[in-house]
Amino acid sequence: MVDTQVRPSDVTKFPIIEAMLAVPREDFVPAGRRDTAYVGENIALGGDRVLLDARTFAKMLEALDVQPGDVVLDLGCGLGYSTAVLARMAEFVVGVESDAARAEEAQALLSSGGTDNAAVMAGALAQGAAKSGPYDAIIIEGAVEELPAAPLNQLKIGGRIVALFVTGALGEVRLGRKTDAGLNWRPVFNAGAPLIAEFAAKAEFAL
Repeated sequence: MVDTQVRPSDVTKFPIIEAMLAVPREDFVPAGRRDTAYVGENIALGGDRVLLDARTFAKMLEALDVQPGDVVLDLGCGLGYSTAVLARMAEFVVGVESDAARAEEAQALLSSGGTDNAAVMAGALAQGAAKSGPYDAIIIEGAVEELPAAPLNQLKIGGRIVALFVTGALGEVRLGRKTDAGLNWRPVFNAGAPLIAEFAAKAEFAL
């Protein structure tokens, strides 16, 4: 996967390569879909949640530029693969899943794999995880149309956030950096993923 999907996408930073080589992706896929763990596409986990394809995830990590001392918020972490990878790069990672059973399973998988600098909690993705913040970096494991204020307020000044914004069928990953004046966004690359319902645009009432 790393040699055929990640490196050919110009992701060559050693911490990303090392982390993705070290974490067995198949351990974080539903049992009936483990034979698809290394295909070059998003893997459905149920509902609107997916395990992002390796290329998209790796390029998001490259844009996020996670540092060893960072505390990272991983929203929509599924069964914990992204959290496990991030935990090999950061000081501590907080994963959030809206499905309580999935969050519990993700935590169990992390614990069984020896990941002791990460925790997965159940809760609304749109609310983030304020108790463990503020964060140096935030990543969202799925597509968004709008970002609510709560997670953005949990990002440190100077912190980074990476998210896949969709407009219709078009998806664009953007990197945001928080300043005293707010968030400055720049486009990074095009990608696709299902829209996370909690990050859908609010319908506007019109006469």
